Amino acid sequence: MNFDLDWELLEREMVANPVMSLQYMLRQLSRTYKFLPQVAVDGVFGERTLEAVMCFQREAGLPVTGTVDQATWEAIRNCWLAQRSKTGYSRATRIFPSEGIQVREGETREYLIVPQTMFNILAGQFEGIAPCPADGCNGPASADNIRWLQRAAGLPQTGCMDTATWDALSHLYEIFVVQDTDCVPEFTGGWG
Repeated sequence: MNFDLDWELLEREMVANPVMSLQYMLRQLSRTYKFLPQVAVDGVFGERTLEAVMCFQREAGLPVTGTVDQATWEAIRNCWLAQRSKTGYSRATRIFPSEGIQVREGETREYLIVPQTMFNILAGQFEGIAPCPADGCNGPASADNIRWLQRAAGLPQTGCMDTATWDALSHLYEIFVVQDTDCVPEFTGGWG
């Protein structure tokens, strides 16, 4: 299932890590666009990141300044979103039950422990996510975290963990915690 994040809302929440977000997108784009150097996703706007920004600006017909202004950010983001929609995959979705499964507020399911743990780890990086018990119960604190993510991802704010919400959580976790920028599946079926 593909979804588009509400980037304006998410970008406001990502203020603490804008360089990492930029580096992640540039690194992903370098797989398709060989003119882009690969950059480390380390949060440091160093020479390699500057080079990647300037190369992108040159190829996109933007002023080559090395500064990531609004036009450059939007061009990189839009290019990355287009690439993601063509090559997107949801390897992490495989650990959440199939499409149509929902864990409503007040319900308990053992497999909810994984998303709750992911939220607890992300709580240190995002204002609006609060630590909560990783007990499998979608209690008030857990449901509030789910609603925060659903709002950021442009999904209906139900507080219910479902496949679309899991996809959004997996994506956010991969970018900010795992930083697994080298994992691109060779095929779309089986293990990613």
